[in-house]
Amino acid sequence: MMQFGLIGKKLSHSFSPIIFEEKFLKSNIEASYHLFEIEKIDDFGAILSNNPNLRGLNITIPYKQEIIPFLTSVSSEVKSIQAVNTVVINRNNNEIETIGYNTDVYGFEHSIKPFLEMHHHRALIIGTGGASKAVYYVLKNIGIDCLFVSRNPKKNNEVSYQQLNKFIFDNHYLIVNTSPVGMFPNSDEFPDIPYQYITDKHLCYDLIYNPADTQFLIKSKQVGATIMNGWQMLNFQAEKAWQIWND
Repeated sequence: MMQFGLIGKKLSHSFSPIIFEEKFLKSNIEASYHLFEIEKIDDFGAILSNNPNLRGLNITIPYKQEIIPFLTSVSSEVKSIQAVNTVVINRNNNEIETIGYNTDVYGFEHSIKPFLEMHHHRALIIGTGGASKAVYYVLKNIGIDCLFVSRNPKKNNEVSYQQLNKFIFDNHYLIVNTSPVGMFPNSDEFPDIPYQYITDKHLCYDLIYNPADTQFLIKSKQVGATIMNGWQMLNFQAEKAWQIWND
C-alpha cells in the first residue's frame, strides 16, 4: 500500500490525515497518510528508510527550511522562497530521490485573491518562519509591499512587536499571521500586537486553521476587521500536493 505523510515537531493540530484519506476514498486508491513527529530534522533519513512504501510527504513547522539540505533537488519556487512543504519520493532499487516543492504559494494565493481590495496594497506579515516566505512571495508578485513583524528584526523590512504603532497599521490594511501562536492546543494565545489600531478596512488572515477562530481573529473581528483562517489555504495546498505526487 502506498504511504504519504506529514513531518513536523508537534502534529496533534493537523487535519491533513482527514483531507488526504478522503481523497484516497473518493479516488478509490489504496493508500494511507501518517503523522511523523520528529524531534530533529536529522531523523528524516530514518523515516525514508523505515517506510519503503512512502511516496510523498508534507512538511510543517519547524522544518520547512531545515529540510532543504536533505533533499536531492528543489523546484524553482523553492529556490526563491527557501522553504519546502511538499516532497516527492522516487525510489529506484536502493537509490532514493527526494524533490522539494512549495504548495503553500498556490494555497495562499488562491485563497486570498478573492478577498483583496484596492486599499490592500501594503501587508503586515507576523512571523518570519518558513510559511512567511511563501506569503511574501505571493504578495510581492501581485504588487503588495510587505513589512515583517519579528521578535528579532534584522532586515530593513522588519520591525519588532514593540515598534508597532497606529501609523504602521494605518498604512498596512492587510495583516497575515504566519506564526504558530494561537494554534491548538495553545488556543488561548495570540500575537502580541496593538489590536486597537485595527479597523474595518483591515483584512486579517491567520494561516492557522485549528482552531477555526483563533484569538488573533476574534480580537481582530471585535474591532471591525474582515477575517479569514487557513482552512481554504490548507485545502488548496493539499490539492496541489496531491497533483504533484501523482504527476
